[in-house]
Amino acid sequence: MWKALKPVSLVAVGTVAGVMLSLNFSAQADRVSAAQLPLPVEDLRMFSEVFGKIKSDYVENIDDKKLIKEAINGMVSGLDPHSSFLDQEAFKELQVGTQGEFGGLGIEVGMEDGFVKVISPIDDSPASRAGIKAGDFIIKLDDTAVRGMTLNDAVKRMRGKPKTPITLTVVRKGTEQPLTFTLVRDTVKVKSVKMKTLEPGYAVIKVTQFQEQTGESLAQAIHQAYKDSPQGLKGLVLDLRNDPGGLLNSAVAVSAAFLPKDALVVYTDGRTEDAKMRLFATRENYLRGGAFRDDYLAKLPEAIKSVPIVVLVNQGTASASEIVAGALQDHKRAIVMGTQSFGKGSVQSIVPLNNNTAIKLTTARYFTPNGRSIQAKGITPDIIVEDPTLTSAEQGLSLRESDLQRHLLGDEEKTGAKATPKPELPADITPESKPGSATPASPSSKLESIGDGKAAAGELPAKPGDKPRVNRREIDDKNDFQLNQALNQLKGVPVVASVNTPIVNPAKP
Repeated sequence: MWKALKPVSLVAVGTVAGVMLSLNFSAQADRVSAAQLPLPVEDLRMFSEVFGKIKSDYVENIDDKKLIKEAINGMVSGLDPHSSFLDQEAFKELQVGTQGEFGGLGIEVGMEDGFVKVISPIDDSPASRAGIKAGDFIIKLDDTAVRGMTLNDAVKRMRGKPKTPITLTVVRKGTEQPLTFTLVRDTVKVKSVKMKTLEPGYAVIKVTQFQEQTGESLAQAIHQAYKDSPQGLKGLVLDLRNDPGGLLNSAVAVSAAFLPKDALVVYTDGRTEDAKMRLFATRENYLRGGAFRDDYLAKLPEAIKSVPIVVLVNQGTASASEIVAGALQDHKRAIVMGTQSFGKGSVQSIVPLNNNTAIKLTTARYFTPNGRSIQAKGITPDIIVEDPTLTSAEQGLSLRESDLQRHLLGDEEKTGAKATPKPELPADITPESKPGSATPASPSSKLESIGDGKAAAGELPAKPGDKPRVNRREIDDKNDFQLNQALNQLKGVPVVASVNTPIVNPAKP
């Protein structure tokens, strides 16, 4: 599958920690020979002098390849928070994120007190079949103690080729002795779309990431929602909270499922012609493979184009998910509810290099159909509904694109309009510990398959008196305040913006 990748692929990336960035539309970059570009001779001479000095005088001998690699990495990563050099491992991780499947055990894990904590086993995976449960602590992988490992190291050990074994030693609450599980790795598929019928006529569809199969999975979820409600859907909640983004064509597919045919979904603008695109709700813009693939959206019930929709967003809604929310909002197709989204409004192009490496380079900006820039601002909900399970400290630490060092300026920042105040950060959390960085803030969670490094809402340390936490990767309609307010909106019941502030007249979707 990966061999079909062309030299440059546009990416709609979310900004969650770890490697969640994924490939998108292929576009042949303009190739300009080095002879046509003005070379800064003096600067290159200085680079050569520094290189030589390190080689001759540094306390230890450094391999030439390492020096060149780090020089490239520094040159690219110094541009903005989303441009970077991808070595072989990072490039491979990117492929995993795109395809949504991997060889491993199928566990979403986090790090707590130096041990790997199981947040949730993936359905029908080796872990779930073996009896691994949420809340288990993994203390040994084969004969190696986990304590002292980084989360990434532990994840690497759990992944591997299908049909290879690994032994997990687990401590479980309520058991006196550690439990031992011998699992056989398998190909695990991560579901990017989940659906649940809340009550007859009302359903929620949650998109956790935009992968290759997301559009098709969404179509299946819609069919199931209608099957569960034979009298038809009265309202639908599209949950994009904590969705870091992913493939741009999948974002177009999700938007196209609810928008009129040929409606503009998003456009991009950059310096090159390839960076200027207008993407519409047409099969040519969401089907990879074009005419050779079955149009899964063509078979959807016609009523899905008019069913009332509420889109849920929060500070973890980024990039491709912001494109969907912005498109449905601009076309007045849905009410957007929740809190301000992340504001990741730039396009990255993946340019493969030699030796299975690549650079991820920012080449354009995203704009909603009405011309709104997403960059450093995000999507403003039509109805603000806070998450009451978040403490005031957690709300204050919610980082967005505008908080990141070297971020591209948004329209408001360029014009000097009201700037967003930067949150005060504890000493052990830096702006680099942001969603989308390589070093997640602690505590963190990570899919054994595709690590997003983001703190799962249900896994943050709870304090006495705290309200029950909601695991945002699952659909929990009983404890999810924002989801229940979205349902109230669809049913015409007054919506509560926060615990003490009711909205008497809810907006009509």
